[in-house]
Amino acid sequence: MSKQKVQLIRIVFGAVLAAMVFVVTMFRFPLLGSKVHFANAVCLLSGLLLGPVWGGFAAGMGSMLYDLFLYNEGPINLLITFVSKFAMAWVTAMLFRAFGEKRRKPVNLVIVCAAGALTYVALYMVKSAVYGAIAGNAWAAVASKFPASIINAAVATVAAPIFYGAILPALKSGGILQELEAAKG
Repeated sequence: MSKQKVQLIRIVFGAVLAAMVFVVTMFRFPLLGSKVHFANAVCLLSGLLLGPVWGGFAAGMGSMLYDLFLYNEGPINLLITFVSKFAMAWVTAMLFRAFGEKRRKPVNLVIVCAAGALTYVALYMVKSAVYGAIAGNAWAAVASKFPASIINAAVATVAAPIFYGAILPALKSGGILQELEAAKG
C-alpha cells in the first residue's frame, strides 16, 4: 500500500472518529454531579481502530473541540481534555497491540478498554483534585465526580467492544480492516 493511501486512511478515519466523539458527547445526562455519555466508548474505539497515535489524536481532538465550541473552555482546560482523552485511547491501543493475535477475543477487548477507561478516570480525578484544592476542598471535588466517572468507565468498557464487534465485519468485508491495520501508527 502506498504511503499516500495510508495517510489518507489515517486522516479520514481520524476525522470521522473525532467527529463521532464530538457528536456523541452532546447526548449526555446528568448523574451524581457529573454527566454520563458514550463519548468515552468512542474514544476507546478510536484506539482500537487507529492505534495509539492516530486513535489518541482522534479521541483528544473530538473531545477538545467539543469543550471549545460548546463550553468555550480556556486553553488550559482544552489541553487537559486533549491529553486525558489521548491517553485513554493510547493506553487502549498499546494494550490491544500487546495481546497480539488474541487481541480480538471479547475478554481481551474488555480488559484493554477497562484499562483505557480507568486511565481517563485517574487523570480526571487528578484534575478534579487540583481544581478542588484551588477552590479549597479537593476531596469534595473528587467525591462529587468519582461515582459518575466510574459509571462512564463501566459504560465505555462494555460499549466499546460491542461497537468494535459490530463494525468489524463491515471493515473486514470491505478490505478496510487490513488497510487500517497497516496504517496504525
